Amino acid sequence: MKAKATLLFVLVLLFSATAFAQSGVEKKRVFTFTIADEIAPPTWRLTKKAFAEAKEAKADIILLQLNTYGGMLDAADSIRTKILNSPIPVYVFINNNAASAGALIAIACDSIYMRQGANIGAASVVNGEGQIMPDKYQSYMRSIMRSTAEKNGRNPLIAEAMVDPRTYIEGINDSGKVLTFTASEALKNNYCEGITENLEGVLQHAGITNYEVIEYKPTTLDKLINFLISPAVSGILILMIIGGLYFELQQPGIGLPLVIAVTGAVLYFAPLYLEGLAANWEIVVFIVGVILLMVELFAIPGFGVLGISGIALMVCGLTLSLIGNVGFDFSHVDGDTVVASLTLVTISTFVGLGGSIWAAYKLFNTRMFSRVALLSEQRSSKGYVSSTQYNSLIGAEGIAYTDLRPAGKIEIAGTVYDATALTGYITKGKAVVVVQQTIAQLTVKEI
Repeated sequence: MKAKATLLFVLVLLFSATAFAQSGVEKKRVFTFTIADEIAPPTWRLTKKAFAEAKEAKADIILLQLNTYGGMLDAADSIRTKILNSPIPVYVFINNNAASAGALIAIACDSIYMRQGANIGAASVVNGEGQIMPDKYQSYMRSIMRSTAEKNGRNPLIAEAMVDPRTYIEGINDSGKVLTFTASEALKNNYCEGITENLEGVLQHAGITNYEVIEYKPTTLDKLINFLISPAVSGILILMIIGGLYFELQQPGIGLPLVIAVTGAVLYFAPLYLEGLAANWEIVVFIVGVILLMVELFAIPGFGVLGISGIALMVCGLTLSLIGNVGFDFSHVDGDTVVASLTLVTISTFVGLGGSIWAAYKLFNTRMFSRVALLSEQRSSKGYVSSTQYNSLIGAEGIAYTDLRPAGKIEIAGTVYDATALTGYITKGKAVVVVQQTIAQLTVKEI
């Protein structure tokens, strides 16, 4: 009986001592955030905000919970650099997949933990259709994978083999296939510190028992901005801008197309401006481009230098707003980022313009849209004439049958003709005089 009492006393004493010791140890602050989507500008934005909040919270550890099939290399490289330069240790818990760009991010972390059944690897660079890109892209990816692995004391050849199937490592990558590790294979080859099922297990493996977890939760505004700056949505907004401007030019007055174009421009530039990507001068470049294009269309017959310059400035403004240059300093901007941004803007612009022309052809021939553009048949029985009769009309006076912006129609002696204003904008009903003739069209000026 006495022995049992003594044992009980010793256990209580040990428990009390442990509790006292833990109470005297400051809790570790573990800041956690999750990447569970495609690696893209919104993911990079989320990472920057999470790291800033972790610093503000004076976190001891940043724990990234990762599940991604990959994404854009420029965004992944930015996240990788952020992790490598972090003064706060960064752990990653791969709870399912760290493929492609996700593998690069995981290898950048100080410690890697995986759930049983998770995978890491398959980091070859592919295009939007999943096809392997040329070797110059693979070469760059091989290089940053190796350097990242070296930074954290991992075998750089294994990191390279995740990109290039030609990298031979006996017993590890001797099948001629791109390397992907399971959790147990990653643990065996020092690409994983432990296999566990949850965040608590990660901290237990790391020997952290006294801690508090601070979780980063994006606000509604964050989610909205992340949505708007995603490449797919940015492309749609560019379509709205280009399509809206095109349709606005096809109808008299100010209407819904202009509202759509302005809305698209605001939704495109506003989140980029808030994120510090779109500078004032870049937005001004876009606006100047729009003005030059309008001047070319409304004030000058034909299409020349001003119109081409306007389109070029619009594309430049849209593109520059997507990249992280500081003023005219592009030294920190990755070339691939510039190419990707320019490609997105150019394709969206041409798709928007081509789609608008196609839609105009389809829609404006319907009864509903017949009043939006002047596309009705011009039969001789209704007073229309061929271009062979136009030469004799130079010097003739008439009235503007429609608004000329600068193109439209005029009426001379009861006959309607296609015409273009020599300068400016001529409203319907104004007196005009024919000053010259071009192919199937008259050039007029207001009297």
